[in-house]
Amino acid sequence: MSRAVEDQNRRLLRARDAMDRTYAQALDIPTLAGIAHVSPAHFIRTFRATFGETPHRYLQRRRVERAMFLLRESDLSVTSICFEVGFGSLGTFSRTFRDIVGEPPSVYRIRAAALPSVPTCFGMAWTRPSTFGEARPADRG
Repeated sequence: MSRAVEDQNRRLLRARDAMDRTYAQALDIPTLAGIAHVSPAHFIRTFRATFGETPHRYLQRRRVERAMFLLRESDLSVTSICFEVGFGSLGTFSRTFRDIVGEPPSVYRIRAAALPSVPTCFGMAWTRPSTFGEARPADRG
């Protein structure tokens, strides 16, 4: 791997780490591109080539992952969770959650409550969405 590619990957990782830390805040492409020290268009292209999904899809998936945790572990309402993880509307949150997870947030909460008690690492591996738009069947057992 060339030095230039290493530097580019390091800058992209800084931007991705910023998304991981501040997923609930309003993040836009120019801000993230600034963290990576590249133009917005170049940032989108190289992020997708490096991580396999666009920055927007990555951020949406991180927000849904956090929402999944809150739905399992808290008594907050779906609406409260929606805003806490950074979505601006309940409709967008519900649609995005369903696209990624394969079921609406309220159904996920009910099903997750019925899961047996297992170590957290197993639960996270089992419930983590793999990529945006590849929802698993709700009746997987």
